[in-house]
Amino acid sequence: FQQAFTIMDQNRDGFIDKADLRDTFAALGRLNVKNEELEEMVKEAPGPINFTVFLTMFGEKLKGTDPEETILNAFKIFDPEGKGHIKADYIKEMLMTQADRFSQEEIKQMFAAFPPDVSGNLDYKNLCYVITHGEEKD
Repeated sequence: FQQAFTIMDQNRDGFIDKADLRDTFAALGRLNVKNEELEEMVKEAPGPINFTVFLTMFGEKLKGTDPEETILNAFKIFDPEGKGHIKADYIKEMLMTQADRFSQEEIKQMFAAFPPDVSGNLDYKNLCYVITHGEEKD
């Protein structure tokens, strides 16, 4: 959670504000976020969003959340059209350059267990199912 907070606190002032949220969305490729949308997000907090408030808010959002749904939602950030798959090259780049970075070996292991299809896509829905249930869907 500390790493997530640090990534979102783009200006490193110890608080997440509208500008930080806008920069975070931009880093994820979403450039046209409406000001009203950002204001609504910030208003969800009881005050300035420092790390403690951030943790409290996350705890409230995750209460009762299905772990598979949580993992799917993380992948859906990279799949705005909701296709259920992501280009393997793109997810490899993201995993090796963002947040808690994967090594080349970790990427190799992931693609050995979950190889991309002939079009170079990773079926993240199946990946999430296996992570949470331990076996592939039929």
